[in-house]
Amino acid sequence: MKKWMVILAAAIMMLTTLSVVMADSPGNGKGPPDGVPPGHDTDVKLGVDVLLEDKIDMLEGKNVGLITNPTGVDQELNSIVDTLHNHDDVNLVSLYGPEHGVRGSAQAGEYVEFYIDEKTGLPVYSLYGETRKPTPEMLEDVDTLLFDIQDVGTRFYTYIYTMAYAMEAAAENDIEFVVLDRPNPLGGEKVEGPVLEPDYSSFVGMYPIPLRHGMTVGELAKLFNEEFDIGADLEVVEMEGWDRSMTYDETGLEFVMPSPNMPTLDTASVYPGAALIEGTNVSEGRGTTKPFELIGAPFINSTELAANLNEQSLNGVQFRAASFTPQFSKHSGELSHGVEIHVKDKEAYEPVETGVTIVKTIHDMYPEDFAFREENSEGISFFDNLIGNGWVRDKIENGDSVDDIVNTWQPELNEFKETREDYLLYEGGNKRPGPPWNN
Repeated sequence: MKKWMVILAAAIMMLTTLSVVMADSPGNGKGPPDGVPPGHDTDVKLGVDVLLEDKIDMLEGKNVGLITNPTGVDQELNSIVDTLHNHDDVNLVSLYGPEHGVRGSAQAGEYVEFYIDEKTGLPVYSLYGETRKPTPEMLEDVDTLLFDIQDVGTRFYTYIYTMAYAMEAAAENDIEFVVLDRPNPLGGEKVEGPVLEPDYSSFVGMYPIPLRHGMTVGELAKLFNEEFDIGADLEVVEMEGWDRSMTYDETGLEFVMPSPNMPTLDTASVYPGAALIEGTNVSEGRGTTKPFELIGAPFINSTELAANLNEQSLNGVQFRAASFTPQFSKHSGELSHGVEIHVKDKEAYEPVETGVTIVKTIHDMYPEDFAFREENSEGISFFDNLIGNGWVRDKIENGDSVDDIVNTWQPELNEFKETREDYLLYEGGNKRPGPPWNN
């Protein structure tokens, strides 16, 4: 009899424990959703969701143009194109696509022509190629121009300049411009790298902001509009629940790849520095499954490069010797050797300094083989456009240290930090503490 009582008591204890675990599991209202660690906020509401739930009246009775791409989705991953097209109170009349197009089908640098969207029958105007700024003809009958695209927090990602050009066109044609805000995937607190010098302005860097700007697209829109005299009739539909200390993996939102070579948050994390490799004859990993995380060339000894970089004890990162064969872009079809970048501590990691260190290290180890991209008629290399000046390349070629390079860009970076304070829409430092995750 006592044996059965012990078994019964044990069964009751097991059922009680199981019920507690289930009550705190995802989907039961008491625990975080799948993929989000305990202790992190999960109630972030995107600008598009705030629009649809609370502010749709701002579009009623107006002809709406929409600048977007595959990242323009709500929290349930529904496309804003389809949602607005099917909405009874919205008259969506035209679509505008940035680099890679509205549906994201074009590769980097590939020209996208005008076409009719098969699903909606709406005209789609390309803002990447011959026309980067909407013409009056493209905006005919448009009353309000919406922008809803996920940025990756780096100066040379072109979507923010598509936004800036569209803001200029909206101002010139008396059209309202509305930005549906989204998180900065890298968080909104850290700001790194040199501020772009005006002589090096291009479509991979139009305005004097640093490589890692630490702002959302809505905040950037406000800064561009005021600091650079665009003068658009601008409104930002702010997110709810986003703390600027949060990186994207702490939002509870699904990460939709913003472009073909930006497949994951890990890619975005290394991008502010690793993409500097694009300005050299070394592969930045395009044509592999890990663009910007894999870096190499046929002339590199992977073991030696990994050892050299690891000896420099860069914050939050480790390098693994790796070999790969790109299927397109630089060194296509050639076995290349180099490193894979592994971010071990995302809070400590400094991607811009890491990127400059990688470039300088390869330059110093392989002086006969390494090369920066050729200069144009004005003496500017694509590397200069990416880094935003000509002096970093000069210092690397002259043998200056990375510490000296970082110290040189610091004064202008500090000035930008003060300027950006006037345009920040979200508070920081209020994220609930949680255990280390994805470090």
